[in-house]
Amino acid sequence: MASKVLLVDDVSMFIELERDYLQLSAVTVLTARDGEEALRICRLQRPELVFMDLHMPIMNGADCCREIKRDNRLSTAVILITTEGKEEDRQLCLQAGCDGFLTKPLDRHAFLEAARKLLPAIDRRDQRVNSRFNVKFRAFGLTLSGFASNLSQNGMYVTADVELEEDATVETIFALPEPFGAIIQTRARVAWLNSSKTRKKPSLPPGFGLEFLSISEEEREQIGRFVDSLERTSARV
Repeated sequence: MASKVLLVDDVSMFIELERDYLQLSAVTVLTARDGEEALRICRLQRPELVFMDLHMPIMNGADCCREIKRDNRLSTAVILITTEGKEEDRQLCLQAGCDGFLTKPLDRHAFLEAARKLLPAIDRRDQRVNSRFNVKFRAFGLTLSGFASNLSQNGMYVTADVELEEDATVETIFALPEPFGAIIQTRARVAWLNSSKTRKKPSLPPGFGLEFLSISEEEREQIGRFVDSLERTSARV
């Protein structure tokens, strides 16, 4: 059964924005317009995670969060959201016992990152980490080599000064660094070029961006574990 995420805001635009952020995640999205409705849904539907606006009519987010945390039958994580990052609002959220705090205007990456820390079902395909390991790819009837400069579950940037065609399909194979060591082999589309002749991002070494086309779910999960590991390592630095 899919995990449930409850989105609570008295403004429809913010609910739809948050729903859009979650569209790639294997979750059931529930919605409410105020704290009282949210509390009823929590007790009936038992969502694993709630994103809730702090300032709402009838019952505000802090009061609702406090009631959720007082209910021993619930193990719901709550992330409170406020329009302004005022210190008094932050303290109000923390005193209510929330598990996280975000500020509008919402940032997609920050929203999903906060959710990932509390719910594994949240999509991780947008996570991208810097890395460096050897990649082999087939082009022009030849097997060529480059280095992965960054990686996500959707694709990678390959450092290699070769002139490929945008939208061309290449076969790729690479091994994730130890202790992971998984061999990933997939077809990929050349999504964009950054060669010495067509530099779109001078800050990056010459290369090209790849979008994975035929990656298996097992391989995607292996990349996800590798990406998570690097993210946790960088967070500690």
